[in-house]
Amino acid sequence: MQLVKATVPVLREHGVSLTTHFYNRMFTHNPELKHMFNMGNQQNSKQQTALAMAVLAYAEHIENPAALMPAVDHIGQKHTSLDIRPEHYAIVGRHLIASIAEVLGEAASPQLLEAWTLAYQQLAAIMSGHEQKIYDEQIAKQGGWTGWRPFIVKEKVRESAEITSFYLYPADGGDVASYLPGQYISLRLFLPELNLMQPRQYSISCSPNGRYYRISVKREAGSQHPDGMISNRLHDHIQEGAIVELTAPAGSFVLNKQSRSHKVFISGGVGQTPLLSMLEDIAGDPAAQQLPVTWIHGCRSERVHAFKDKVAAIGQHYRNLNQHIFYEDAPLQHKNHYQGQVELELLKNEILNQETDYYICGAAPFISKHYRFLVANGIQQDAIHFEEFGPSSLQLQ
Repeated sequence: MQLVKATVPVLREHGVSLTTHFYNRMFTHNPELKHMFNMGNQQNSKQQTALAMAVLAYAEHIENPAALMPAVDHIGQKHTSLDIRPEHYAIVGRHLIASIAEVLGEAASPQLLEAWTLAYQQLAAIMSGHEQKIYDEQIAKQGGWTGWRPFIVKEKVRESAEITSFYLYPADGGDVASYLPGQYISLRLFLPELNLMQPRQYSISCSPNGRYYRISVKREAGSQHPDGMISNRLHDHIQEGAIVELTAPAGSFVLNKQSRSHKVFISGGVGQTPLLSMLEDIAGDPAAQQLPVTWIHGCRSERVHAFKDKVAAIGQHYRNLNQHIFYEDAPLQHKNHYQGQVELELLKNEILNQETDYYICGAAPFISKHYRFLVANGIQQDAIHFEEFGPSSLQLQ
């Protein structure tokens, strides 16, 4: 433990260099793993940074790894959505220890490498054990499964100038596993540009219904990032009747209807998708009819504003819903429409309350801005929930 803790300063300073070397090494020796990893997050260094932060956190908490269980669950949810299994941990461990030796050179003593080998084995056991529990829970559900399962695109619906929804039904005609509002599914497609199968997580944008999953995908104009390639391939090449492969729903950003008496949903752009699932679930639950909800959404313009009519329709029968819409260009002349980016300061009299749960989803800067506003105004951190698309990079808690 002391040897591992002694590497903390090195990991703080050179962690991303180490993980970058590790991924290059692993993909050179095990190129088949490129089909499992999102290669776009290799291009933008998000995956390298996320792994470096995880390794650093583990080294810092080596004497009490139980303190990392929230992070273990978050990572474990992502891993099960990518069908990662114990044998993959063995491959990763081999290349991670070799990378420590190669990057540190003479500073990597046999004792240090042995210590990190034992530490990694402990971490792998914790992670794979937790992930097995998640797999077991998925199998136990009616309609549950693990691994990749074929689904048919039965409907493809344009929601705005940029966002299109895909309604996905099991190709085998079987049941659809239930999920918690806010969770995501992984979808994988073959990308001819990369000659690889590539996975991408998409939030389920509807409440649980027992028949299908709906994902709502933004077109990424001009993107050469593999995430954009997957999203654009869905828009351009995946039509009704096509088959795609999915893993079972996963994710720890989920609605808790019982925790506090007011829910505030704060979204930017396509970040509204998991929050829409939560809103639909509350509106369709007779036991939640008295739960006040504030819906705050920002996007560039009305032209790219997806689900505008859907949320308005929910508001027609769910009287406890208040909406606030921000457009970066000139707003419509409607009540509760604002020009510019989302500013919670304008709404603080309505939303700042110790009996409120806050759910934030959007780009990392969007989340950081609103999280810090809420904390600065006295909101407890455990009342603020957020989902960052892609590998975790925010350190807000």
